[in-house]
Amino acid sequence: SVCLSLSICLSECLSVSVCLHVCRSVSLYLSLSLSLLETRTARPFSFSFNTSDYRILHMDQDQGRLYLGSREYLVALDMHNINKEPLIIHWPATTQRKGECRMTGKGGQGECANFVRLIEPWNRTHLYTCGTGAYKPICTFINRGWRAEEYLFRLVPGYGDSGKGKCSYDPRQENAAALINGNLYAGVHVDFMGTDPAIFRTLGDRPAVRTEQYDSRWLNEPVFVKIQQIPDSSERNDDKLYFFFREKSLDGAGGASPSVLARVGRVCLNDDGGQRSLVNKWTTFLKARLVCSVIGSDGVETYFDELKDVFIQPTQDLRNPVVYAVFSTAGSVFKGSAVCVYSMSDIRNVFNGPFSHKHGHNYQWTPYTGKIPYPRPGTCPGGTFTPGLRSTKEFSDEAVNFVRAHPLMYHSVYPIHKRPLVVRTGVDYRFTSIVVDLVDAVDGRYEVLFLGTDRGTVQKVIVLPKDTSTTEELTLEEVEVFRPILSHSDTQQQLYVSSEMGLTQVSLHRCGVYGKACSDCCLARDPYCAWDGETCSAFSPSTKRRSRRQDIKHGDPLRQCRGFNAKGIETVQFGVEGSSTFLECQPRSPQATVKWLYQKPDGRRKVVLKTGHGILLKSLSHADGGLYNCLATENNFKHTVARVALRILDREIVEALTSPDGPPEDQNPHHHRHPHHHPPPSAMLSA
Repeated sequence: SVCLSLSICLSECLSVSVCLHVCRSVSLYLSLSLSLLETRTARPFSFSFNTSDYRILHMDQDQGRLYLGSREYLVALDMHNINKEPLIIHWPATTQRKGECRMTGKGGQGECANFVRLIEPWNRTHLYTCGTGAYKPICTFINRGWRAEEYLFRLVPGYGDSGKGKCSYDPRQENAAALINGNLYAGVHVDFMGTDPAIFRTLGDRPAVRTEQYDSRWLNEPVFVKIQQIPDSSERNDDKLYFFFREKSLDGAGGASPSVLARVGRVCLNDDGGQRSLVNKWTTFLKARLVCSVIGSDGVETYFDELKDVFIQPTQDLRNPVVYAVFSTAGSVFKGSAVCVYSMSDIRNVFNGPFSHKHGHNYQWTPYTGKIPYPRPGTCPGGTFTPGLRSTKEFSDEAVNFVRAHPLMYHSVYPIHKRPLVVRTGVDYRFTSIVVDLVDAVDGRYEVLFLGTDRGTVQKVIVLPKDTSTTEELTLEEVEVFRPILSHSDTQQQLYVSSEMGLTQVSLHRCGVYGKACSDCCLARDPYCAWDGETCSAFSPSTKRRSRRQDIKHGDPLRQCRGFNAKGIETVQFGVEGSSTFLECQPRSPQATVKWLYQKPDGRRKVVLKTGHGILLKSLSHADGGLYNCLATENNFKHTVARVALRILDREIVEALTSPDGPPEDQNPHHHRHPHHHPPPSAMLSA
């Protein structure tokens, strides 16, 4: 399998980063390159050096660089043109360290190497980077220079730092990290065996702190997904770090409770640990369950508990970004995925609510009804509610001991409208990753979701409002781009796909795939595209709207495309008597329904053939010849997608012409072969 990375550059005023990870086979990479090259929407790039496991770790918008980490290499690419010569740093683990790693029994799958897992901006000229270091994490600085024109990209000589608490030992264990004000916050496993997970703060001028060690009430075999700073108020001392992860349920063994739960947690950025209890440990750590579920027609509620990825969409109010989360079902019996959207106000309300407490003879979770100590657990020192406290070391022993025993909130966080935005069930894939773009169209602003799957594709989904409280989602297209690690930039409108074999730059404006008809362009309902009078091309809100035909909300070509609807071009297809042939009809829109109309050569009545996107005709006879019209219907709009004139060739003549001995002499020139009787086309098999 091949592990890949994906990065999307979008046209919003704000920049966000998000990571996804999947693996697909080599053949997927080849088919991607061919299909995208045909549409001239891709630039492939491959690396000549021996490495693997590429991950897009940082987008540098100031210098227009894309930073990748891989096995023993760091790579800087030009975001505008990845075919430009890359800047490369070779950063291997030492030969001695690799030998020590193999002596421990590791290395059977190539883990005894330095897998780069973190690249964060330190200042205007330097980056901070960490790698697994052959099961002994290491970190260092990269000098990138002031400007991209300097072509500077090298490790700072003689500097090396321990990566413990910053990067996991095992390259297969996921990290989540953010460098904020000189402090590195990371969700990692901090031991060789991978049994000590923690949310760590290192570097900077604040003391190093972490979550409580070996306490399953705090963290129980977590998988860290996302870390993000989000301010809670205008008071900087209230700023918090939110982290999203999944973990094993304490109640899941053998019971009806789920085995895995999705969580959102938080700590105060100015938490310095306790004075007597929780020394060098978080004193503001709290967590809550994230619920994403759907109720079926039978009334049974299905939960999507396995959190896969999180994308945080900024808004004008920095305190209230929108949280998009991708989930899948945790079990193997029922396969499904969902996207749920959460508001920060709902998340904060849960953290301001009751704490969970185990009580009674059954030791069940109940809301804590006793006295809550001051300051309320989870409150930041020097903030809005505690202006007189300068440090968490001034917190009372009662408050610190309470948060140690009650880190879990009683109420769960539910999505907006109490239901998922997107649901997929009964399919052979699961969502693994997400990035979201807000796109301005002629008739409004729309959410476009790019959803990675575990079969190596990305689905491009638009969310359309139906009324004030409900929405509908529409899949615009699905592209084979492998399973990725995503980052986000705001200027290029590009999709970057990397694998063990290299990297591909793909344009998000793939308007050419919607065909050369105004109706197809309109029915696509893609906010990136509009009909300009001649072609389906990239839409810019700054262009004159009169000259651009676009209808995202309704997709009505009758209103938008008057005078632009052309008839389908007729093509001729030949078939040999007695053989099979396939008539293809692929409408541009995945929402279209297809049917075929068959017209015999003598002009007799048409027979309607209801099929999929093509029809397979077996054992052809001369009676099968004629004109086949493929009609697509969407939003009550019907149009001809394909017109195929099928001509049937005599089998004996074809065999004679293709025989190596040449055509035989006709012994009886007056003899004519009569066609056999054959079932009508309505008896054909649909593809």
